[in-house]
Amino acid sequence: MHVSVLHPNLLNPNKRRTPEHSLEEAVSLANALDIEILHEAVIPLKKPNAGTLFGSGKLLELSQIFKSNDIDLVIIDGPLTPIQQRNLEKEWNLKVLDRTGLILEIFGDRAQTREGVLQVDLAALNYQRSRLVRTWTHLERQRGGLSFIGGAGETQIESDRRQIDDAILRLKKQLEKVVKTRELHRSARKKIPYPIVALVGYTNAGKSTLFNYMTGAKVFAKDMLFATLDPTMREVELPSGQKIILSDTVGFISELPTQLIAAFRATLEEVLDANLILHVRDISHPETEAQANDVNDILEELDVSDNTKSNILEVWNKTDLLSNDELINAKNISDRSEKIRTVSALTGDGLSVLLSEIDENLKEITVSDVVKLALTEGGRRAWLYKNNLVKNEVSNENFIELSVTWTPKQAAQFLKV
Repeated sequence: MHVSVLHPNLLNPNKRRTPEHSLEEAVSLANALDIEILHEAVIPLKKPNAGTLFGSGKLLELSQIFKSNDIDLVIIDGPLTPIQQRNLEKEWNLKVLDRTGLILEIFGDRAQTREGVLQVDLAALNYQRSRLVRTWTHLERQRGGLSFIGGAGETQIESDRRQIDDAILRLKKQLEKVVKTRELHRSARKKIPYPIVALVGYTNAGKSTLFNYMTGAKVFAKDMLFATLDPTMREVELPSGQKIILSDTVGFISELPTQLIAAFRATLEEVLDANLILHVRDISHPETEAQANDVNDILEELDVSDNTKSNILEVWNKTDLLSNDELINAKNISDRSEKIRTVSALTGDGLSVLLSEIDENLKEITVSDVVKLALTEGGRRAWLYKNNLVKNEVSNENFIELSVTWTPKQAAQFLKV
């Protein structure tokens, strides 16, 4: 499939990114799919046309470019109203996809877990519902499933809104069952007295590469936007011997579709519950500050608690891509800050310091738990009292139940008693 990627550059002094970098990101997004990009451009736009986004002159100019490049699909890096999308498709006689549709397409291609697939399908259906314009028959195509870029010759999407509503209702019921299962898993994890450390960051910041280095796991890690969609968790032992649960999460991105913020909130529960968040940044990227601001904005939208936000450690990754002067400057900033560490997840540089820093951040964390002991386990009961961990004790003729408050390290030591 031959593709053109267009970034409409609306004149906005408050924009965080240059139009050139925005286009570059849109191209990277499109490259995550199996398509061939033959044309890309920034289109200056003083005021969007309500019906077609672009003016008539620009529409004609672009139409000629598309014909000469044999373009099949046009990706608009921004939101399109259903009317704009319909009119552009009619004007160019091509398939047109906006930024939300593109991200949904990628998510549909990447999701692996049962919940991830359901969340993507739900987000896609909500998006399609908003796109129900009855005059797409000129393309003879279907927008069912995630087939936003399906070929010509397919049938038109069911125009009956009720069918989509029924499908959404079915998906929500399935999701409720999956979420209940996740809640059981979360409850089980809480009984393991290990703190959770969550990796968050802009997409392609190198989270999965860092995760792989720290855990020895083989999570899909590639220089590609949204390489990871489903959360992955592994146990990691820190230098002190303390064990943690490390969670790799979906990459964040600017202008994340609202459907996806709602749909993927459940998959980011590990972030909401985390004792420590590692905000992984691609420090070599020219717009690393803008990316960091986007991540912080999404954390706000996810209602991350103030307590969790205070436990964020910035990990400046990809130092191997910096010049010598840039590397010296980054390390000087890191040395002066308790909340920044520089690493290269590719070479391993700085990772031993990072692990020690995680150790330091977590050593004072305590969790409340209930320990049940048989009446014959007097030695283990005595150990708890000796270490001043017992807050309350209830006993009956069968067992002793002790309410304890301890650090993860103490809990791990108790398992060996």
